[in-house]
Amino acid sequence: MKNPEVLEKGKVHIIIEIIEYIPNAVVSKTIIKKTTGNVTATSMALGEELGEKTTPFDTYVQIIDGTAEVKIEDKTFYLNLGEGIVIPAHSKHSFTANEQFKMITTVIKSGYEE
Repeated sequence: MKNPEVLEKGKVHIIIEIIEYIPNAVVSKTIIKKTTGNVTATSMALGEELGEKTTPFDTYVQIIDGTAEVKIEDKTFYLNLGEGIVIPAHSKHSFTANEQFKMITTVIKSGYEE
């Protein structure tokens, strides 16, 4: 049984088109989900926020549409189309959509040396 939440393997796709904007919403679609990590596409409508959280792994974020405000600990970054940043493991971080944007996040859960 295929998981509709995960992108179909072996099929070409246009990354910006796999997820749509929905007013007043944050929408996510899993591209790859494994026990060792995942890749997710997310769209955030204008004015939406993903509140502060921490994760035990590094997270790579790349903007594929628009501009995102990313806060890591007490530093704010404004990422434009095509830009990315690594959010260090165990860092408090949040996202704000001062304009709508789409991003790809990649988390790799193996190979950590504490």
